[in-house]
Amino acid sequence: MSKHTTVPSPLERVRERPITLGSLKKSGYQSKSIKDELRDNLIQKIKNKETTFEGVHGYENTVIPELERAILSRHNINLLGLRGQAKTRLARLMLNLLDEYIPYVEGSEINDDPFHPISRYAKELINDKGDDTPISWLHRSERFAEKLATPDVTVADIIGDVDPIKAANLKLSYADDRVIHYGMIPRANRCIFVINELPDLQARIQVALFNILQEGDVQIRGFKLRLPLDIQFLFTANPEDYTNRGSIVTPLKDRIGSQILTHYPVDIETARLITEQEARVVEEQKDSVAVPDLARDLLEQIVFEARESEYIDAKSGVSARLSITALENLLSTAERRALKSGDDKTTVRLSDFVGIIPSITGKVELVYEGEQEGAAVVAYNLIGEAVKSLFDEFFPKIEKLKKQEDESPYDDIVSWFFNQKDGFELLDDIRDKEYKNVLDAISPLDDLLGKHQPNLSKEDSYFIKEFVLWALVEFKLLSKFRFTEGTQFKDPYGSFISGI
Repeated sequence: MSKHTTVPSPLERVRERPITLGSLKKSGYQSKSIKDELRDNLIQKIKNKETTFEGVHGYENTVIPELERAILSRHNINLLGLRGQAKTRLARLMLNLLDEYIPYVEGSEINDDPFHPISRYAKELINDKGDDTPISWLHRSERFAEKLATPDVTVADIIGDVDPIKAANLKLSYADDRVIHYGMIPRANRCIFVINELPDLQARIQVALFNILQEGDVQIRGFKLRLPLDIQFLFTANPEDYTNRGSIVTPLKDRIGSQILTHYPVDIETARLITEQEARVVEEQKDSVAVPDLARDLLEQIVFEARESEYIDAKSGVSARLSITALENLLSTAERRALKSGDDKTTVRLSDFVGIIPSITGKVELVYEGEQEGAAVVAYNLIGEAVKSLFDEFFPKIEKLKKQEDESPYDDIVSWFFNQKDGFELLDDIRDKEYKNVLDAISPLDDLLGKHQPNLSKEDSYFIKEFVLWALVEFKLLSKFRFTEGTQFKDPYGSFISGI
C-alpha cells in the first residue's frame, strides 16, 4: 500500500454510490423511516458513549435525556420554553443523528424513497424505467426544513395548493393530481421539519396538521390524495401564558408524542460556558483585552438578577443572548477606551460595564413599574445588584444593623473617603497607568485585599478594588454619582456635613 493514501472527498464518495435503482438493489441498501434512522443512530452513539448534542450546556441531566427518550420512542416533539433556551439549536443538532446520505428518485420534488415511492411522478418513472430509474443522493445537511410560524402562514404555504399555471402548461384538468404544487411539508419528506413559535400559527392552520401527524397523509383542495409522508416533526413554543398571541390547539397537542420543557442555566459556571462559546470575539480583542474571572461572573450574575427582577416580565424571560451580546459589548468598551487613550493592552474595568447597558435594554421586557423607572435605570440597577450578590463570596459580609462600637473591615476605607473634601473621581477613559495610580491612592483597599484576597494577581486586583467601591455604595457605606466623564465616589455623611 502506498504511504500517501488519500481519503476520498465527500463528492467522490457520492460518485461511488449506486446511480440507478438496479445498482441500489444490488448494493444491499435497506431503506428505513427517518424516525427509525434517528433511533438507530442514537442507539449507536449511546453505546459508543458519544456526546449526542455537542455544544449544549446545562441540559445534560434534564432536557437531553428527555429528548433522547423521545427519539427512542419515535415521537414528534414539542420543545416548550422561554426565548434563548437553545430550542432551535437542539433541533438543528438532531441532523447529526441522520445517515450521511440517503438515496432518492432523481427529479422527485418530495425526495421519494426508491423502494417506497409515494408521488405519482416517482411511481410512473419506476414503472417506465424499472431498474434503470436514476437515483440521486441527499446529504443530511439538506434534510432540515424550518418555518417560523406567523399569522400570515397559509395552508398552501405549508401543505400545498392547485397550481393553475402548471395545469395550463401541462394541459391538465384541475381534477388531475399533477397540477398540485407541494408546500413546505411534503417537500420535507424524509427530513426533519421544524415549526418555530407554534402558538403563533392560526388555529385553522394547526388543524391542517392533524392528519399529517396522525396518519401521515395530506389533503389538498379536496383531492383524495394519500401521501404517507415520512417526517420527523419538531415544534418549538413559548409557554402559552406568554402574552395573548395564541395557543396550541388541544387536538394538535394531543398528537405530539413528547413535550419537553427547556430552562435557563442554573449556575454561573454553566452560563459562562455558553456565553464564552457563543460570543463572537475577534482575535484582536482577545489579544488586547484581558477579562478578570470576576468580571465574567459578574456579567452572568447580571442576567440572573434580571430574571429575578420585579421590574422585568418573568413570563417573557431573559434570553441567554443578553450575556452573549453583553460580553461582546464589554470587550468593545474596553477596546475603544484603550484605543482612545493609546494603550496597546488593557484589562476590563468595572466602569466598563456601563457599556453593556444597550445590550440589556434591548433584551428585557419591562413591566409597568420598570417602564416608570426607565430601561437604562433598571439596567444600571441590575449591575449594582449583581455586585451586591457576589460581594459576600470575596469579602466579609456587611451587616446592615451593627452597634456603633463594633469595628468593621471597611471602616478605614469609609474614613479615607470622609477625609476627601472634593470627593474621589474615577474617569472612564483615563490610561491604565493613571487608573491604577488613582486606585492605589486608596491605601486601605490594599490592606483589605491583602487580608481577604492575598493570592490575587496584580492585574486582577484593580478590578477587585473598583468592585469593593461599588459594593460599598450598594450597602450604603459610600455614595456614587455618575457624570458624563466618569464616576464620583463620596462618603455620604461627610459630603452632607461639608455641604452644611
